Amino acid sequence: MFFRTLFQMYRSRGRSALGVHDVGRVTMRVLPTDLDVLGHMNNGVYFSIMDLGRMDLMIRSGLWPKMRAKGYYPVMANETMTFRKSLQPWQKFELESKIVGYDAKATYVEQRFVVDGEIFASATTRARFLKKSGGTVSMDELAALAGVDVTAMPPQQWIAHWSENIALPPTRGPAPSEWV
Repeated sequence: MFFRTLFQMYRSRGRSALGVHDVGRVTMRVLPTDLDVLGHMNNGVYFSIMDLGRMDLMIRSGLWPKMRAKGYYPVMANETMTFRKSLQPWQKFELESKIVGYDAKATYVEQRFVVDGEIFASATTRARFLKKSGGTVSMDELAALAGVDVTAMPPQQWIAHWSENIALPPTRGPAPSEWV
């Protein structure tokens, strides 16, 4: 993924500009290194490839260089995916990425793996932004940097419920592993 990431970063810089809330599309192929023992794209690889789609959207919208200049970087807080059809070796697909909402702490992105206009898999992610100097980027700071009104785009109700229902305790609090 390291070389694929570098290649995608280079490629994204030469592509047409996007708005922060536009749909970003990246065309890719399933490589032999993406496969599992069953011969289709491994479920974990989907999540790694989704990083490339979000990065493409941030680069093409101009947000990536602004974030780097401030020392901000994104981290995944939550991800969920639904698989419909398997991607096969060498199969060409499009990864679509779109910001679908914001809450008081995070940005939500929907991503789809599409073949000939048909959704093969779909995911929803929740991202937080951190500062290299320490701490989190507030949504006010992110909104100012991106030039958007995050309050005008709350996540869909099911996404808000999903986020609440799967939350773990804060990193500074206890989180014992106790099975019920």
